[in-house]
Amino acid sequence: MDKIDYKKTEAYLYLPKKPAIVRVPEMGFFAVEGQGDPNTSPAYQEAMNLLYGLSFTVKMSKMGGRTPAGYFDYVVPPLEGLWWTEDPGFTGRFPADKSKFCWVSLIRQPEFVDEGVFAWAAEELKKKHPEYDLGKARFLRWEEGLCAHVLHVGPYGDEPATLDRLEEFIAREGYEADFSNVRRHHEIYLGDPRRTKPERLRTVLRQPVKKK
Repeated sequence: MDKIDYKKTEAYLYLPKKPAIVRVPEMGFFAVEGQGDPNTSPAYQEAMNLLYGLSFTVKMSKMGGRTPAGYFDYVVPPLEGLWWTEDPGFTGRFPADKSKFCWVSLIRQPEFVDEGVFAWAAEELKKKHPEYDLGKARFLRWEEGLCAHVLHVGPYGDEPATLDRLEEFIAREGYEADFSNVRRHHEIYLGDPRRTKPERLRTVLRQPVKKK
């Protein structure tokens, strides 16, 4: 059986060819919440260690002879992030002071992952990295609901122009923004900035919306 790659099997969620309205179903995620500039914050780097460590512990369980019930082979989905600041008018543009960023970093998990699998993965990761604070990670089931999104190609710093285009589309289609304390600006990172030239980075930019 081929590996499941959600970017391909659910391309409408990860590879929009143009601005689109989409209803995002419930999914399971490993999640870590924090605050600070992602470029310099130790908390953000810690979140990356936890999310990738947990995700690959589950993914590679097939090599250790103990796989969760219902396990199937898959490609680990891309890193995602929910972003906001204490400014109630935040719409996804970078604040002048990035240390004011609040965020939840996420990696989607396949359908067989539940609280029990998360607890097992956390225990296994703690054995390898006793310095990790696994208490900062959690398993989250989340239905994002009605959103608009678009694929941004290029450096992260150029996102505002793409967000402008997305917001024009939202208004033209008869929708409006629907931000709240659970509905945030959302980004999905399809490129690794450590290995990809800035002009070739691909990022899904997603905004919560509702009908006017």
